[in-house]
Amino acid sequence: MSKDASLHVHFMNEKTTGFQDKLMKYMMPVANWVEKNNWLQAIKDGMIADIPVIIIGSIFLLPIALNNLIASGPIHDFISAHMGVLTYAAGFTNDLLSIFAAFFIAVALAKRYGIHNTQTGVTAIIVHLILSAVSIDGGISTEFLGASGLFTSIVSGILSVEITRFLIKRNAIIKLPSSVPPMVGESFASLIPLVVNVIVAVAIANISIAVSGLVFPAAIMTLLAPAISTMDTLPALLIVIFLTQFLWFFGLHGPSITSAVWAAFAIAYQAENMANYASGAPVTHIFTYGLYYNFLQVAGSGLTLGLVLFMMKSKAKSFKSIGVASLVPSIFGINEPVIFGLPILLNPYMFIPFVFGPLLITVLTYFSMKMGLVGYPVAAPPGFLPPGVGAFLTTYDWRSVVLVFVSLILMALIYYPFFKMMEKDELKREAQSEAE
Repeated sequence: MSKDASLHVHFMNEKTTGFQDKLMKYMMPVANWVEKNNWLQAIKDGMIADIPVIIIGSIFLLPIALNNLIASGPIHDFISAHMGVLTYAAGFTNDLLSIFAAFFIAVALAKRYGIHNTQTGVTAIIVHLILSAVSIDGGISTEFLGASGLFTSIVSGILSVEITRFLIKRNAIIKLPSSVPPMVGESFASLIPLVVNVIVAVAIANISIAVSGLVFPAAIMTLLAPAISTMDTLPALLIVIFLTQFLWFFGLHGPSITSAVWAAFAIAYQAENMANYASGAPVTHIFTYGLYYNFLQVAGSGLTLGLVLFMMKSKAKSFKSIGVASLVPSIFGINEPVIFGLPILLNPYMFIPFVFGPLLITVLTYFSMKMGLVGYPVAAPPGFLPPGVGAFLTTYDWRSVVLVFVSLILMALIYYPFFKMMEKDELKREAQSEAE
């Protein structure tokens, strides 16, 4: 390596280190608070646990999507005639999504508090039904038990566990002798917390109707309307992607930290889009869980598939071996091998493309959907699908496949000049090492 090159790299590393120190000073306390906040982490874990239910619901929307793709013919007629049967399960997945979310959030929070009684999840369901269910003609309306009740499920899950925890800490529970079978003991121990939770839930439900004239889920959605509408915007998406990439670059798991804030919104948007698509109503949301992983972070954070391909063809032996090892995981959205192996972390050559490149992809994706060039996200496919596959199953629009590959090519072009500079430096190092 030449003296000038060495000085340049040293200067860049020194500059990066100084920047890192400033980041650690201001960002680490926030990141640590988010990671340690029991409520935020329980909401995130509970909402993510709901994703298999959303995936199942998406599968049973396929007949609708197929019918939209096939204008006429015997297949179209068959699906139309049996649509009720083919989409039957959607009514017990998508339409009841908030019930499952309340359960999962409660279980996740209870686990963090060391409360291992599964009754907490059941208590959360009961609380959620009291808050959300609307009695009609001797039955129960599911209007607020699906996507529109997801924010209520957060309240139900947290409230039920906190009340239970409060009573346990004050020994306000029924304790039976140790000789009693554990199942019986747990049932009686949960009795008083359940009674108190029911009383509180009934009070909240009636106060909501008395004060606002709305059932609790409608009231809370009205209250949160400004925040909900703000999250489904391009600026919000750009902030999420920037913070995710920024934190990743400095060794903090960006998605894990940022998703504690945005996951609840994105999953709620996803569920609402699915419900609207199933009913034939307009699909209005862009920022969904499926969009994040199948468009904005396809092939992993930073859309690094192009970079991996460059590494595979590199003359630098170290890059080539890491590239070969990273290819298959990257295809399936797992790019930790290249993030830690290259490494991208604290690599001055990678800062601009890794942190700022995905912002350009976010803008491209957002306006492609907003302008009608690509369909909105209407489903939530399983994770870790190859590029294009997940995008198509998210939108049921073949144009989304084109968009994804345009995004990957564009990111490859962004990475290329920075990679070539880094490769040149690495080749000099390898040559120097061999000479020694």
